[in-house]
Parts: sequence; C-alpha cells; structure tokens
Amino acid sequence: MTGEVVLPTPTGHRRSRFAIAVVVLSLTLAVVVIASLGIGQYALSPSEVIGVLLQGVGIDTDWAPTAPTAAGVILDIRLPRIVLGLLIGAALAVSGVLMQAIFGNPLADASVVGVSSGAALGAAASLTLSLNVLGMWTTPAFAFLGGLIAVFAVYFISRSNGRTEVVTLLLTGIAINAIGGAGLAFLTFLGTSSTREQIVFWQLGSLNGALWGNIALIVPLIAVGIGIALFVARRLDLFALGERTARHLGVRVELLRVVVIITVALLVCAAVAFAGIIGFVGLVIPHLMRMLIGPGHLPLVISSALGGALLIALADLVARTAIPLADMPIGMITSLVGGPFFLWLLIRTRRRAGGWG
Repeated sequence: MTGEVVLPTPTGHRRSRFAIAVVVLSLTLAVVVIASLGIGQYALSPSEVIGVLLQGVGIDTDWAPTAPTAAGVILDIRLPRIVLGLLIGAALAVSGVLMQAIFGNPLADASVVGVSSGAALGAAASLTLSLNVLGMWTTPAFAFLGGLIAVFAVYFISRSNGRTEVVTLLLTGIAINAIGGAGLAFLTFLGTSSTREQIVFWQLGSLNGALWGNIALIVPLIAVGIGIALFVARRLDLFALGERTARHLGVRVELLRVVVIITVALLVCAAVAFAGIIGFVGLVIPHLMRMLIGPGHLPLVISSALGGALLIALADLVARTAIPLADMPIGMITSLVGGPFFLWLLIRTRRRAGGWG
C-alpha cells in the first residue's frame, strides 16, 4: 500500500451520473404515473391505484376500492392514455437523439425540421382519401411514408460539403412545415366533418381517446425503433468523430445514415399516427440528458427514452387537470416548454459559432 489516492476517471464520472440519472428518472416516472392514475374527476388515493393495478394482474389485495367503477376508470380510461404517452414520449426523445447524431447538430428535431408535419400529412391523406390498402396499418404506413420523405428532404437539402449547415437546416424545416401545413389545410378543405376533426386533432396533439388496440399497434414499431437506436449507438459515437474518421474505423457511414433516417421516420410516424404533432420533445430531452451524462449515445438513448416518457406523462397530467372539465392539447403544453428552450439553444449555438455569417 503506497497511500496513493486514485482519482475517478471521466468515464467513471459519466457512468455514475448515468446510473443516478436512470434511477432518478425511473423513480420520478413511477411516482408521476401513480399520481396521474389517481388524479382527476374520479379521485383515488395512491394505495387504491396500486391495489387496482395489482388486481388487474391477478394479485388480490385489500387496497383496491370495492366500487367496480374505480377499476374501469384506471384500467380502461387512464392507464391506456398514460401508457400511450410513455411510448410516444420515449419514441420522440429517441428520434431526437438520432437526428442530432446524424445531422451533427443539437438543433435537429422531428418537429423543428418538419418531419412531424410530413408524417401528419401522410396520415391525413390516408383518411381523407379513404385509403385502406393495408387494413389497420394503412394510416401508420402513410404516416411513415410522409415522415420518411420529409426527413430525407431535410437531410439532403441541408447537407453541404459533408456537413449540415445550421441556417439551411432551420430554413429547410420552415419550408417543410409550410408545405405540410398547406397540405393539411387542403385535406381539411376536402375532408368530411369526421376527417376534419381528426386533422385538427393531429395539429394540436392529444392523447385523448387512447385505446389498447392503438397501443398494441405501435408497441412493435417503437420497440423496433428503440432497439435499432441501441444497436447503432456505438457507431454513432464513432460517427461523431467525423465521417472520414468513422470510415477509417470501419463504420459503413452511408448505410448507418440510411438506417438512422428510416428509424427516425419509424419512431415519428408511430407517435404522429395516434397522438398528432407533439413538438420539441426530441429537442429538449436529448439536450438536457447530454448536459447531465455526457455525449455517449448508448446511455443517451436510454436516459432520453426515460426523460421523454416523463415529460409526456407530466404534460398529460397538466393537460387533464389544469382546467376543470377540459382536456388541453398536449402539443400546446410541450411547445410552451420547448419554444423558449429552443430560442435559448439557438442563441447559445449562435454565440458559440460567432454568428451564422
């Protein structure tokens, strides 16, 4: 024993910060979910909520209320909505991580650069035109196609000399959002009263009307998307060193780029098809997680999935309870949070770059 003090390495610090972040996010998420299940016009205590959930999986307990209404409210109304929100929050946050990695830009996000608008336009087209070529998969498939076209358009237009220009990225996003908005307006004009309501629903973003059938439809899409994100995370770390360096290290850059772009479209379409346009989740959460745990993409994907789920759970709780007997659009709430954050991030990036000029 020499009495030397071994200082922790930066990698050790990042691992400990990641572990702490995962534990804190998981515990906070659990608390918010239990609270959200109990808060509402039909109020239940946390113990009653836990009792109903335990009974739902076949475990008898004295905590559950005797009234059958309680189980119906939790298992058939609130729980599907919360589960859908958790899935969509995780999908949007992970799509933000992937977009920022492949664009090499912290300002990239599905809503900012128009991918959400493209996906919403595709989904709206399938309903307005009464298309049913793939059965229940028709609307998600058209949302996927619209999002894929939008993300490829943004990527190729904003690329110049092997890099993504910030100004071009933002201007391309404005153009794609304008085109998507015009398309949605045209489809609203053509559609019936029913399709018009659904198009307005997409533009505002909402978890109202969540069904277990919808959840069963998007679970495999989001699971595949997040699974791919975890699989390519190490390659994205190498990609961040520069395309030339990544190629020398054995990364098939073009294949990685295409896989990531398709994965982003898959995640975004799954969210948009059943919840509409919920903005800024993929911008705010990955950036906050990167500030907390560092730039490593594997921990970033995991922590961002938890953070995105937590943000949507909190936003949905506010949407349901802020105004009595009203259900506010959840997209409005995330925009109220994400809009100022985006402005701050834009100003911060501009100062670091010394201006866009």
